[in-house]
Amino acid sequence: MGVVAELLKGLRVTISQMRPGRRVTISYPQEKREKPPRFHGRHVLNRYPDGMEKCIGCELCAGVCPARCIYVRGADNPPEAPVSPGERFGFVYEINLLRCIFCGLCVEACPTEAITMSHLFELSVTNRDDAIYTKAELLVDPDGTPNHPQAPGPLADLAELGRPDGWMQATSPAGRAAYEGVIAWTPAAGFGLPQGERGQSGGSSRGGITAAPATGESPPTGEGPAGEEPPAEET
Repeated sequence: MGVVAELLKGLRVTISQMRPGRRVTISYPQEKREKPPRFHGRHVLNRYPDGMEKCIGCELCAGVCPARCIYVRGADNPPEAPVSPGERFGFVYEINLLRCIFCGLCVEACPTEAITMSHLFELSVTNRDDAIYTKAELLVDPDGTPNHPQAPGPLADLAELGRPDGWMQATSPAGRAAYEGVIAWTPAAGFGLPQGERGQSGGSSRGGITAAPATGESPPTGEGPAGEEPPAEET
């Protein structure tokens, strides 16, 4: 009898979960969980609202990549028909997703916000060559519509490619209230100017500034150009 009692004691948690109640699982792929705004999914190369490419071929993303899965080669912009606003543009851009660890360092290193990460992660292929995404698949159309080499199916929701804007939000690394609601990124084709992100003070709503910094300084308006100098620290 003691053995049965010990067995039932060990199965107590299992038996308690067999009772009808709230279901904690989902029927994938018919149902899919809601992903966080900054989910690390398939990469996307963005354009400015006027259709020009954001990539300037600087190769910083390839240099910072720990898996060495990114290959970039820049070329000089043709004066008669420039591809990007800079002197150069990304002539060749490839990502080997078989080697990618989806760390997001390429996004952090990009100085022009050219590469971001979408919510799409169902990327199974039967041919290894199909996992090497070129510029043709990565670069969005002039209107911001993303491209994808694979057809939509029960596992791949291509609508998730149109959600790379989670990376288009930024606040102070220290979470200072002065940066709550500040838009620090430039607009992109397809989704325009991103909203500012809620900071860590808990006193503001998404996209607005309602909390003042503890130092007494005036918070930035968020209407200036991206990359402006942050307010100086008070001593």
